[in-house]
Amino acid sequence: EEPLVESGGGLVQPGGSLKLSCAASGFQIRDVYMSWVRSAPGKQPQWVAGMSSDGGTVYYTESVKGRFTISRDTAKNTVHLEMNHLRPEDTAVYSCNVDQFWSQGTQVTVSS
Repeated sequence: EEPLVESGGGLVQPGGSLKLSCAASGFQIRDVYMSWVRSAPGKQPQWVAGMSSDGGTVYYTESVKGRFTISRDTAKNTVHLEMNHLRPEDTAVYSCNVDQFWSQGTQVTVSS
């Protein structure tokens, strides 16, 4: 079983919203720091958001502050990334990450 399985993503118009989910198995998300990273063609991978192991602290890269929200559901052992007011420059493959583990990645395309 894959340690991180991602869902969500897709095509959305500028200004729209999407929610990504990352389900963990083999460990408890409340024990680890989790993050979301995105990769766009021709660009270096970019860290987007992170959450501390106790869930009390969240971090965002400047360009997504106020638009993206990282959250978690410990009962479902799942981390979410809610993305609002999406822009074309948010287009990328998004992955969740814990230590050496990565989800499979999901494409987010923001285009009219």
